Amino acid sequence: MSASEDAQLVAQIKAGDLKAFEALYHKYKGPIFRTALAITRDQGAAEDVLQDCFLRVYLHIHKVDGSVPLSPWLHRIAVNLSYNWAAKQRLRWIPLEEVMDRLRASSPLSPERTAERVELQQIVQEAINSLDFKQRVVLILFYLQGFSLAEIAYILDCPVGTVKSRLHYGRENLRRKLQRDERLSGELAYEFT
Repeated sequence: MSASEDAQLVAQIKAGDLKAFEALYHKYKGPIFRTALAITRDQGAAEDVLQDCFLRVYLHIHKVDGSVPLSPWLHRIAVNLSYNWAAKQRLRWIPLEEVMDRLRASSPLSPERTAERVELQQIVQEAINSLDFKQRVVLILFYLQGFSLAEIAYILDCPVGTVKSRLHYGRENLRRKLQRDERLSGELAYEFT
């Protein structure tokens, strides 16, 4: 579905078409849920964020400009709701189960290689969880959700330069943490440096 199709859905929703709202929900529920889950690290909270996000969309659809992409706007709502939840819970870390899934090889591995991958996933997870909260969010939005720097700046309501800085320092900090980890050696270390 393209931006023009999104614009058409928005127009239909504004006219009261609930099937169009359902189509919009089904299009974006996966990415919005994954973003919320990555920030909250709580499936129930991510489901709540998803529902709250689309409730806000429905209540404020009259304010939506159909000529601009919806995805960054929806993610901005989800990120803000997730931040609010995290602040209430006093949580300042982000899980990256999706990163771990990407590390899994697409072809069957030997038992030794599988054990190495499991250990590697644990090491990377620990390193990512130890990063600054704001750096983790930018890394998730950039690498896992595929947003551009400008879109991330919009979602996080900060300048593009701030996004670039967080991305740069997040990568550098992750690289340093992985290079210092004594459990990473040989070819595994080279995958992340």
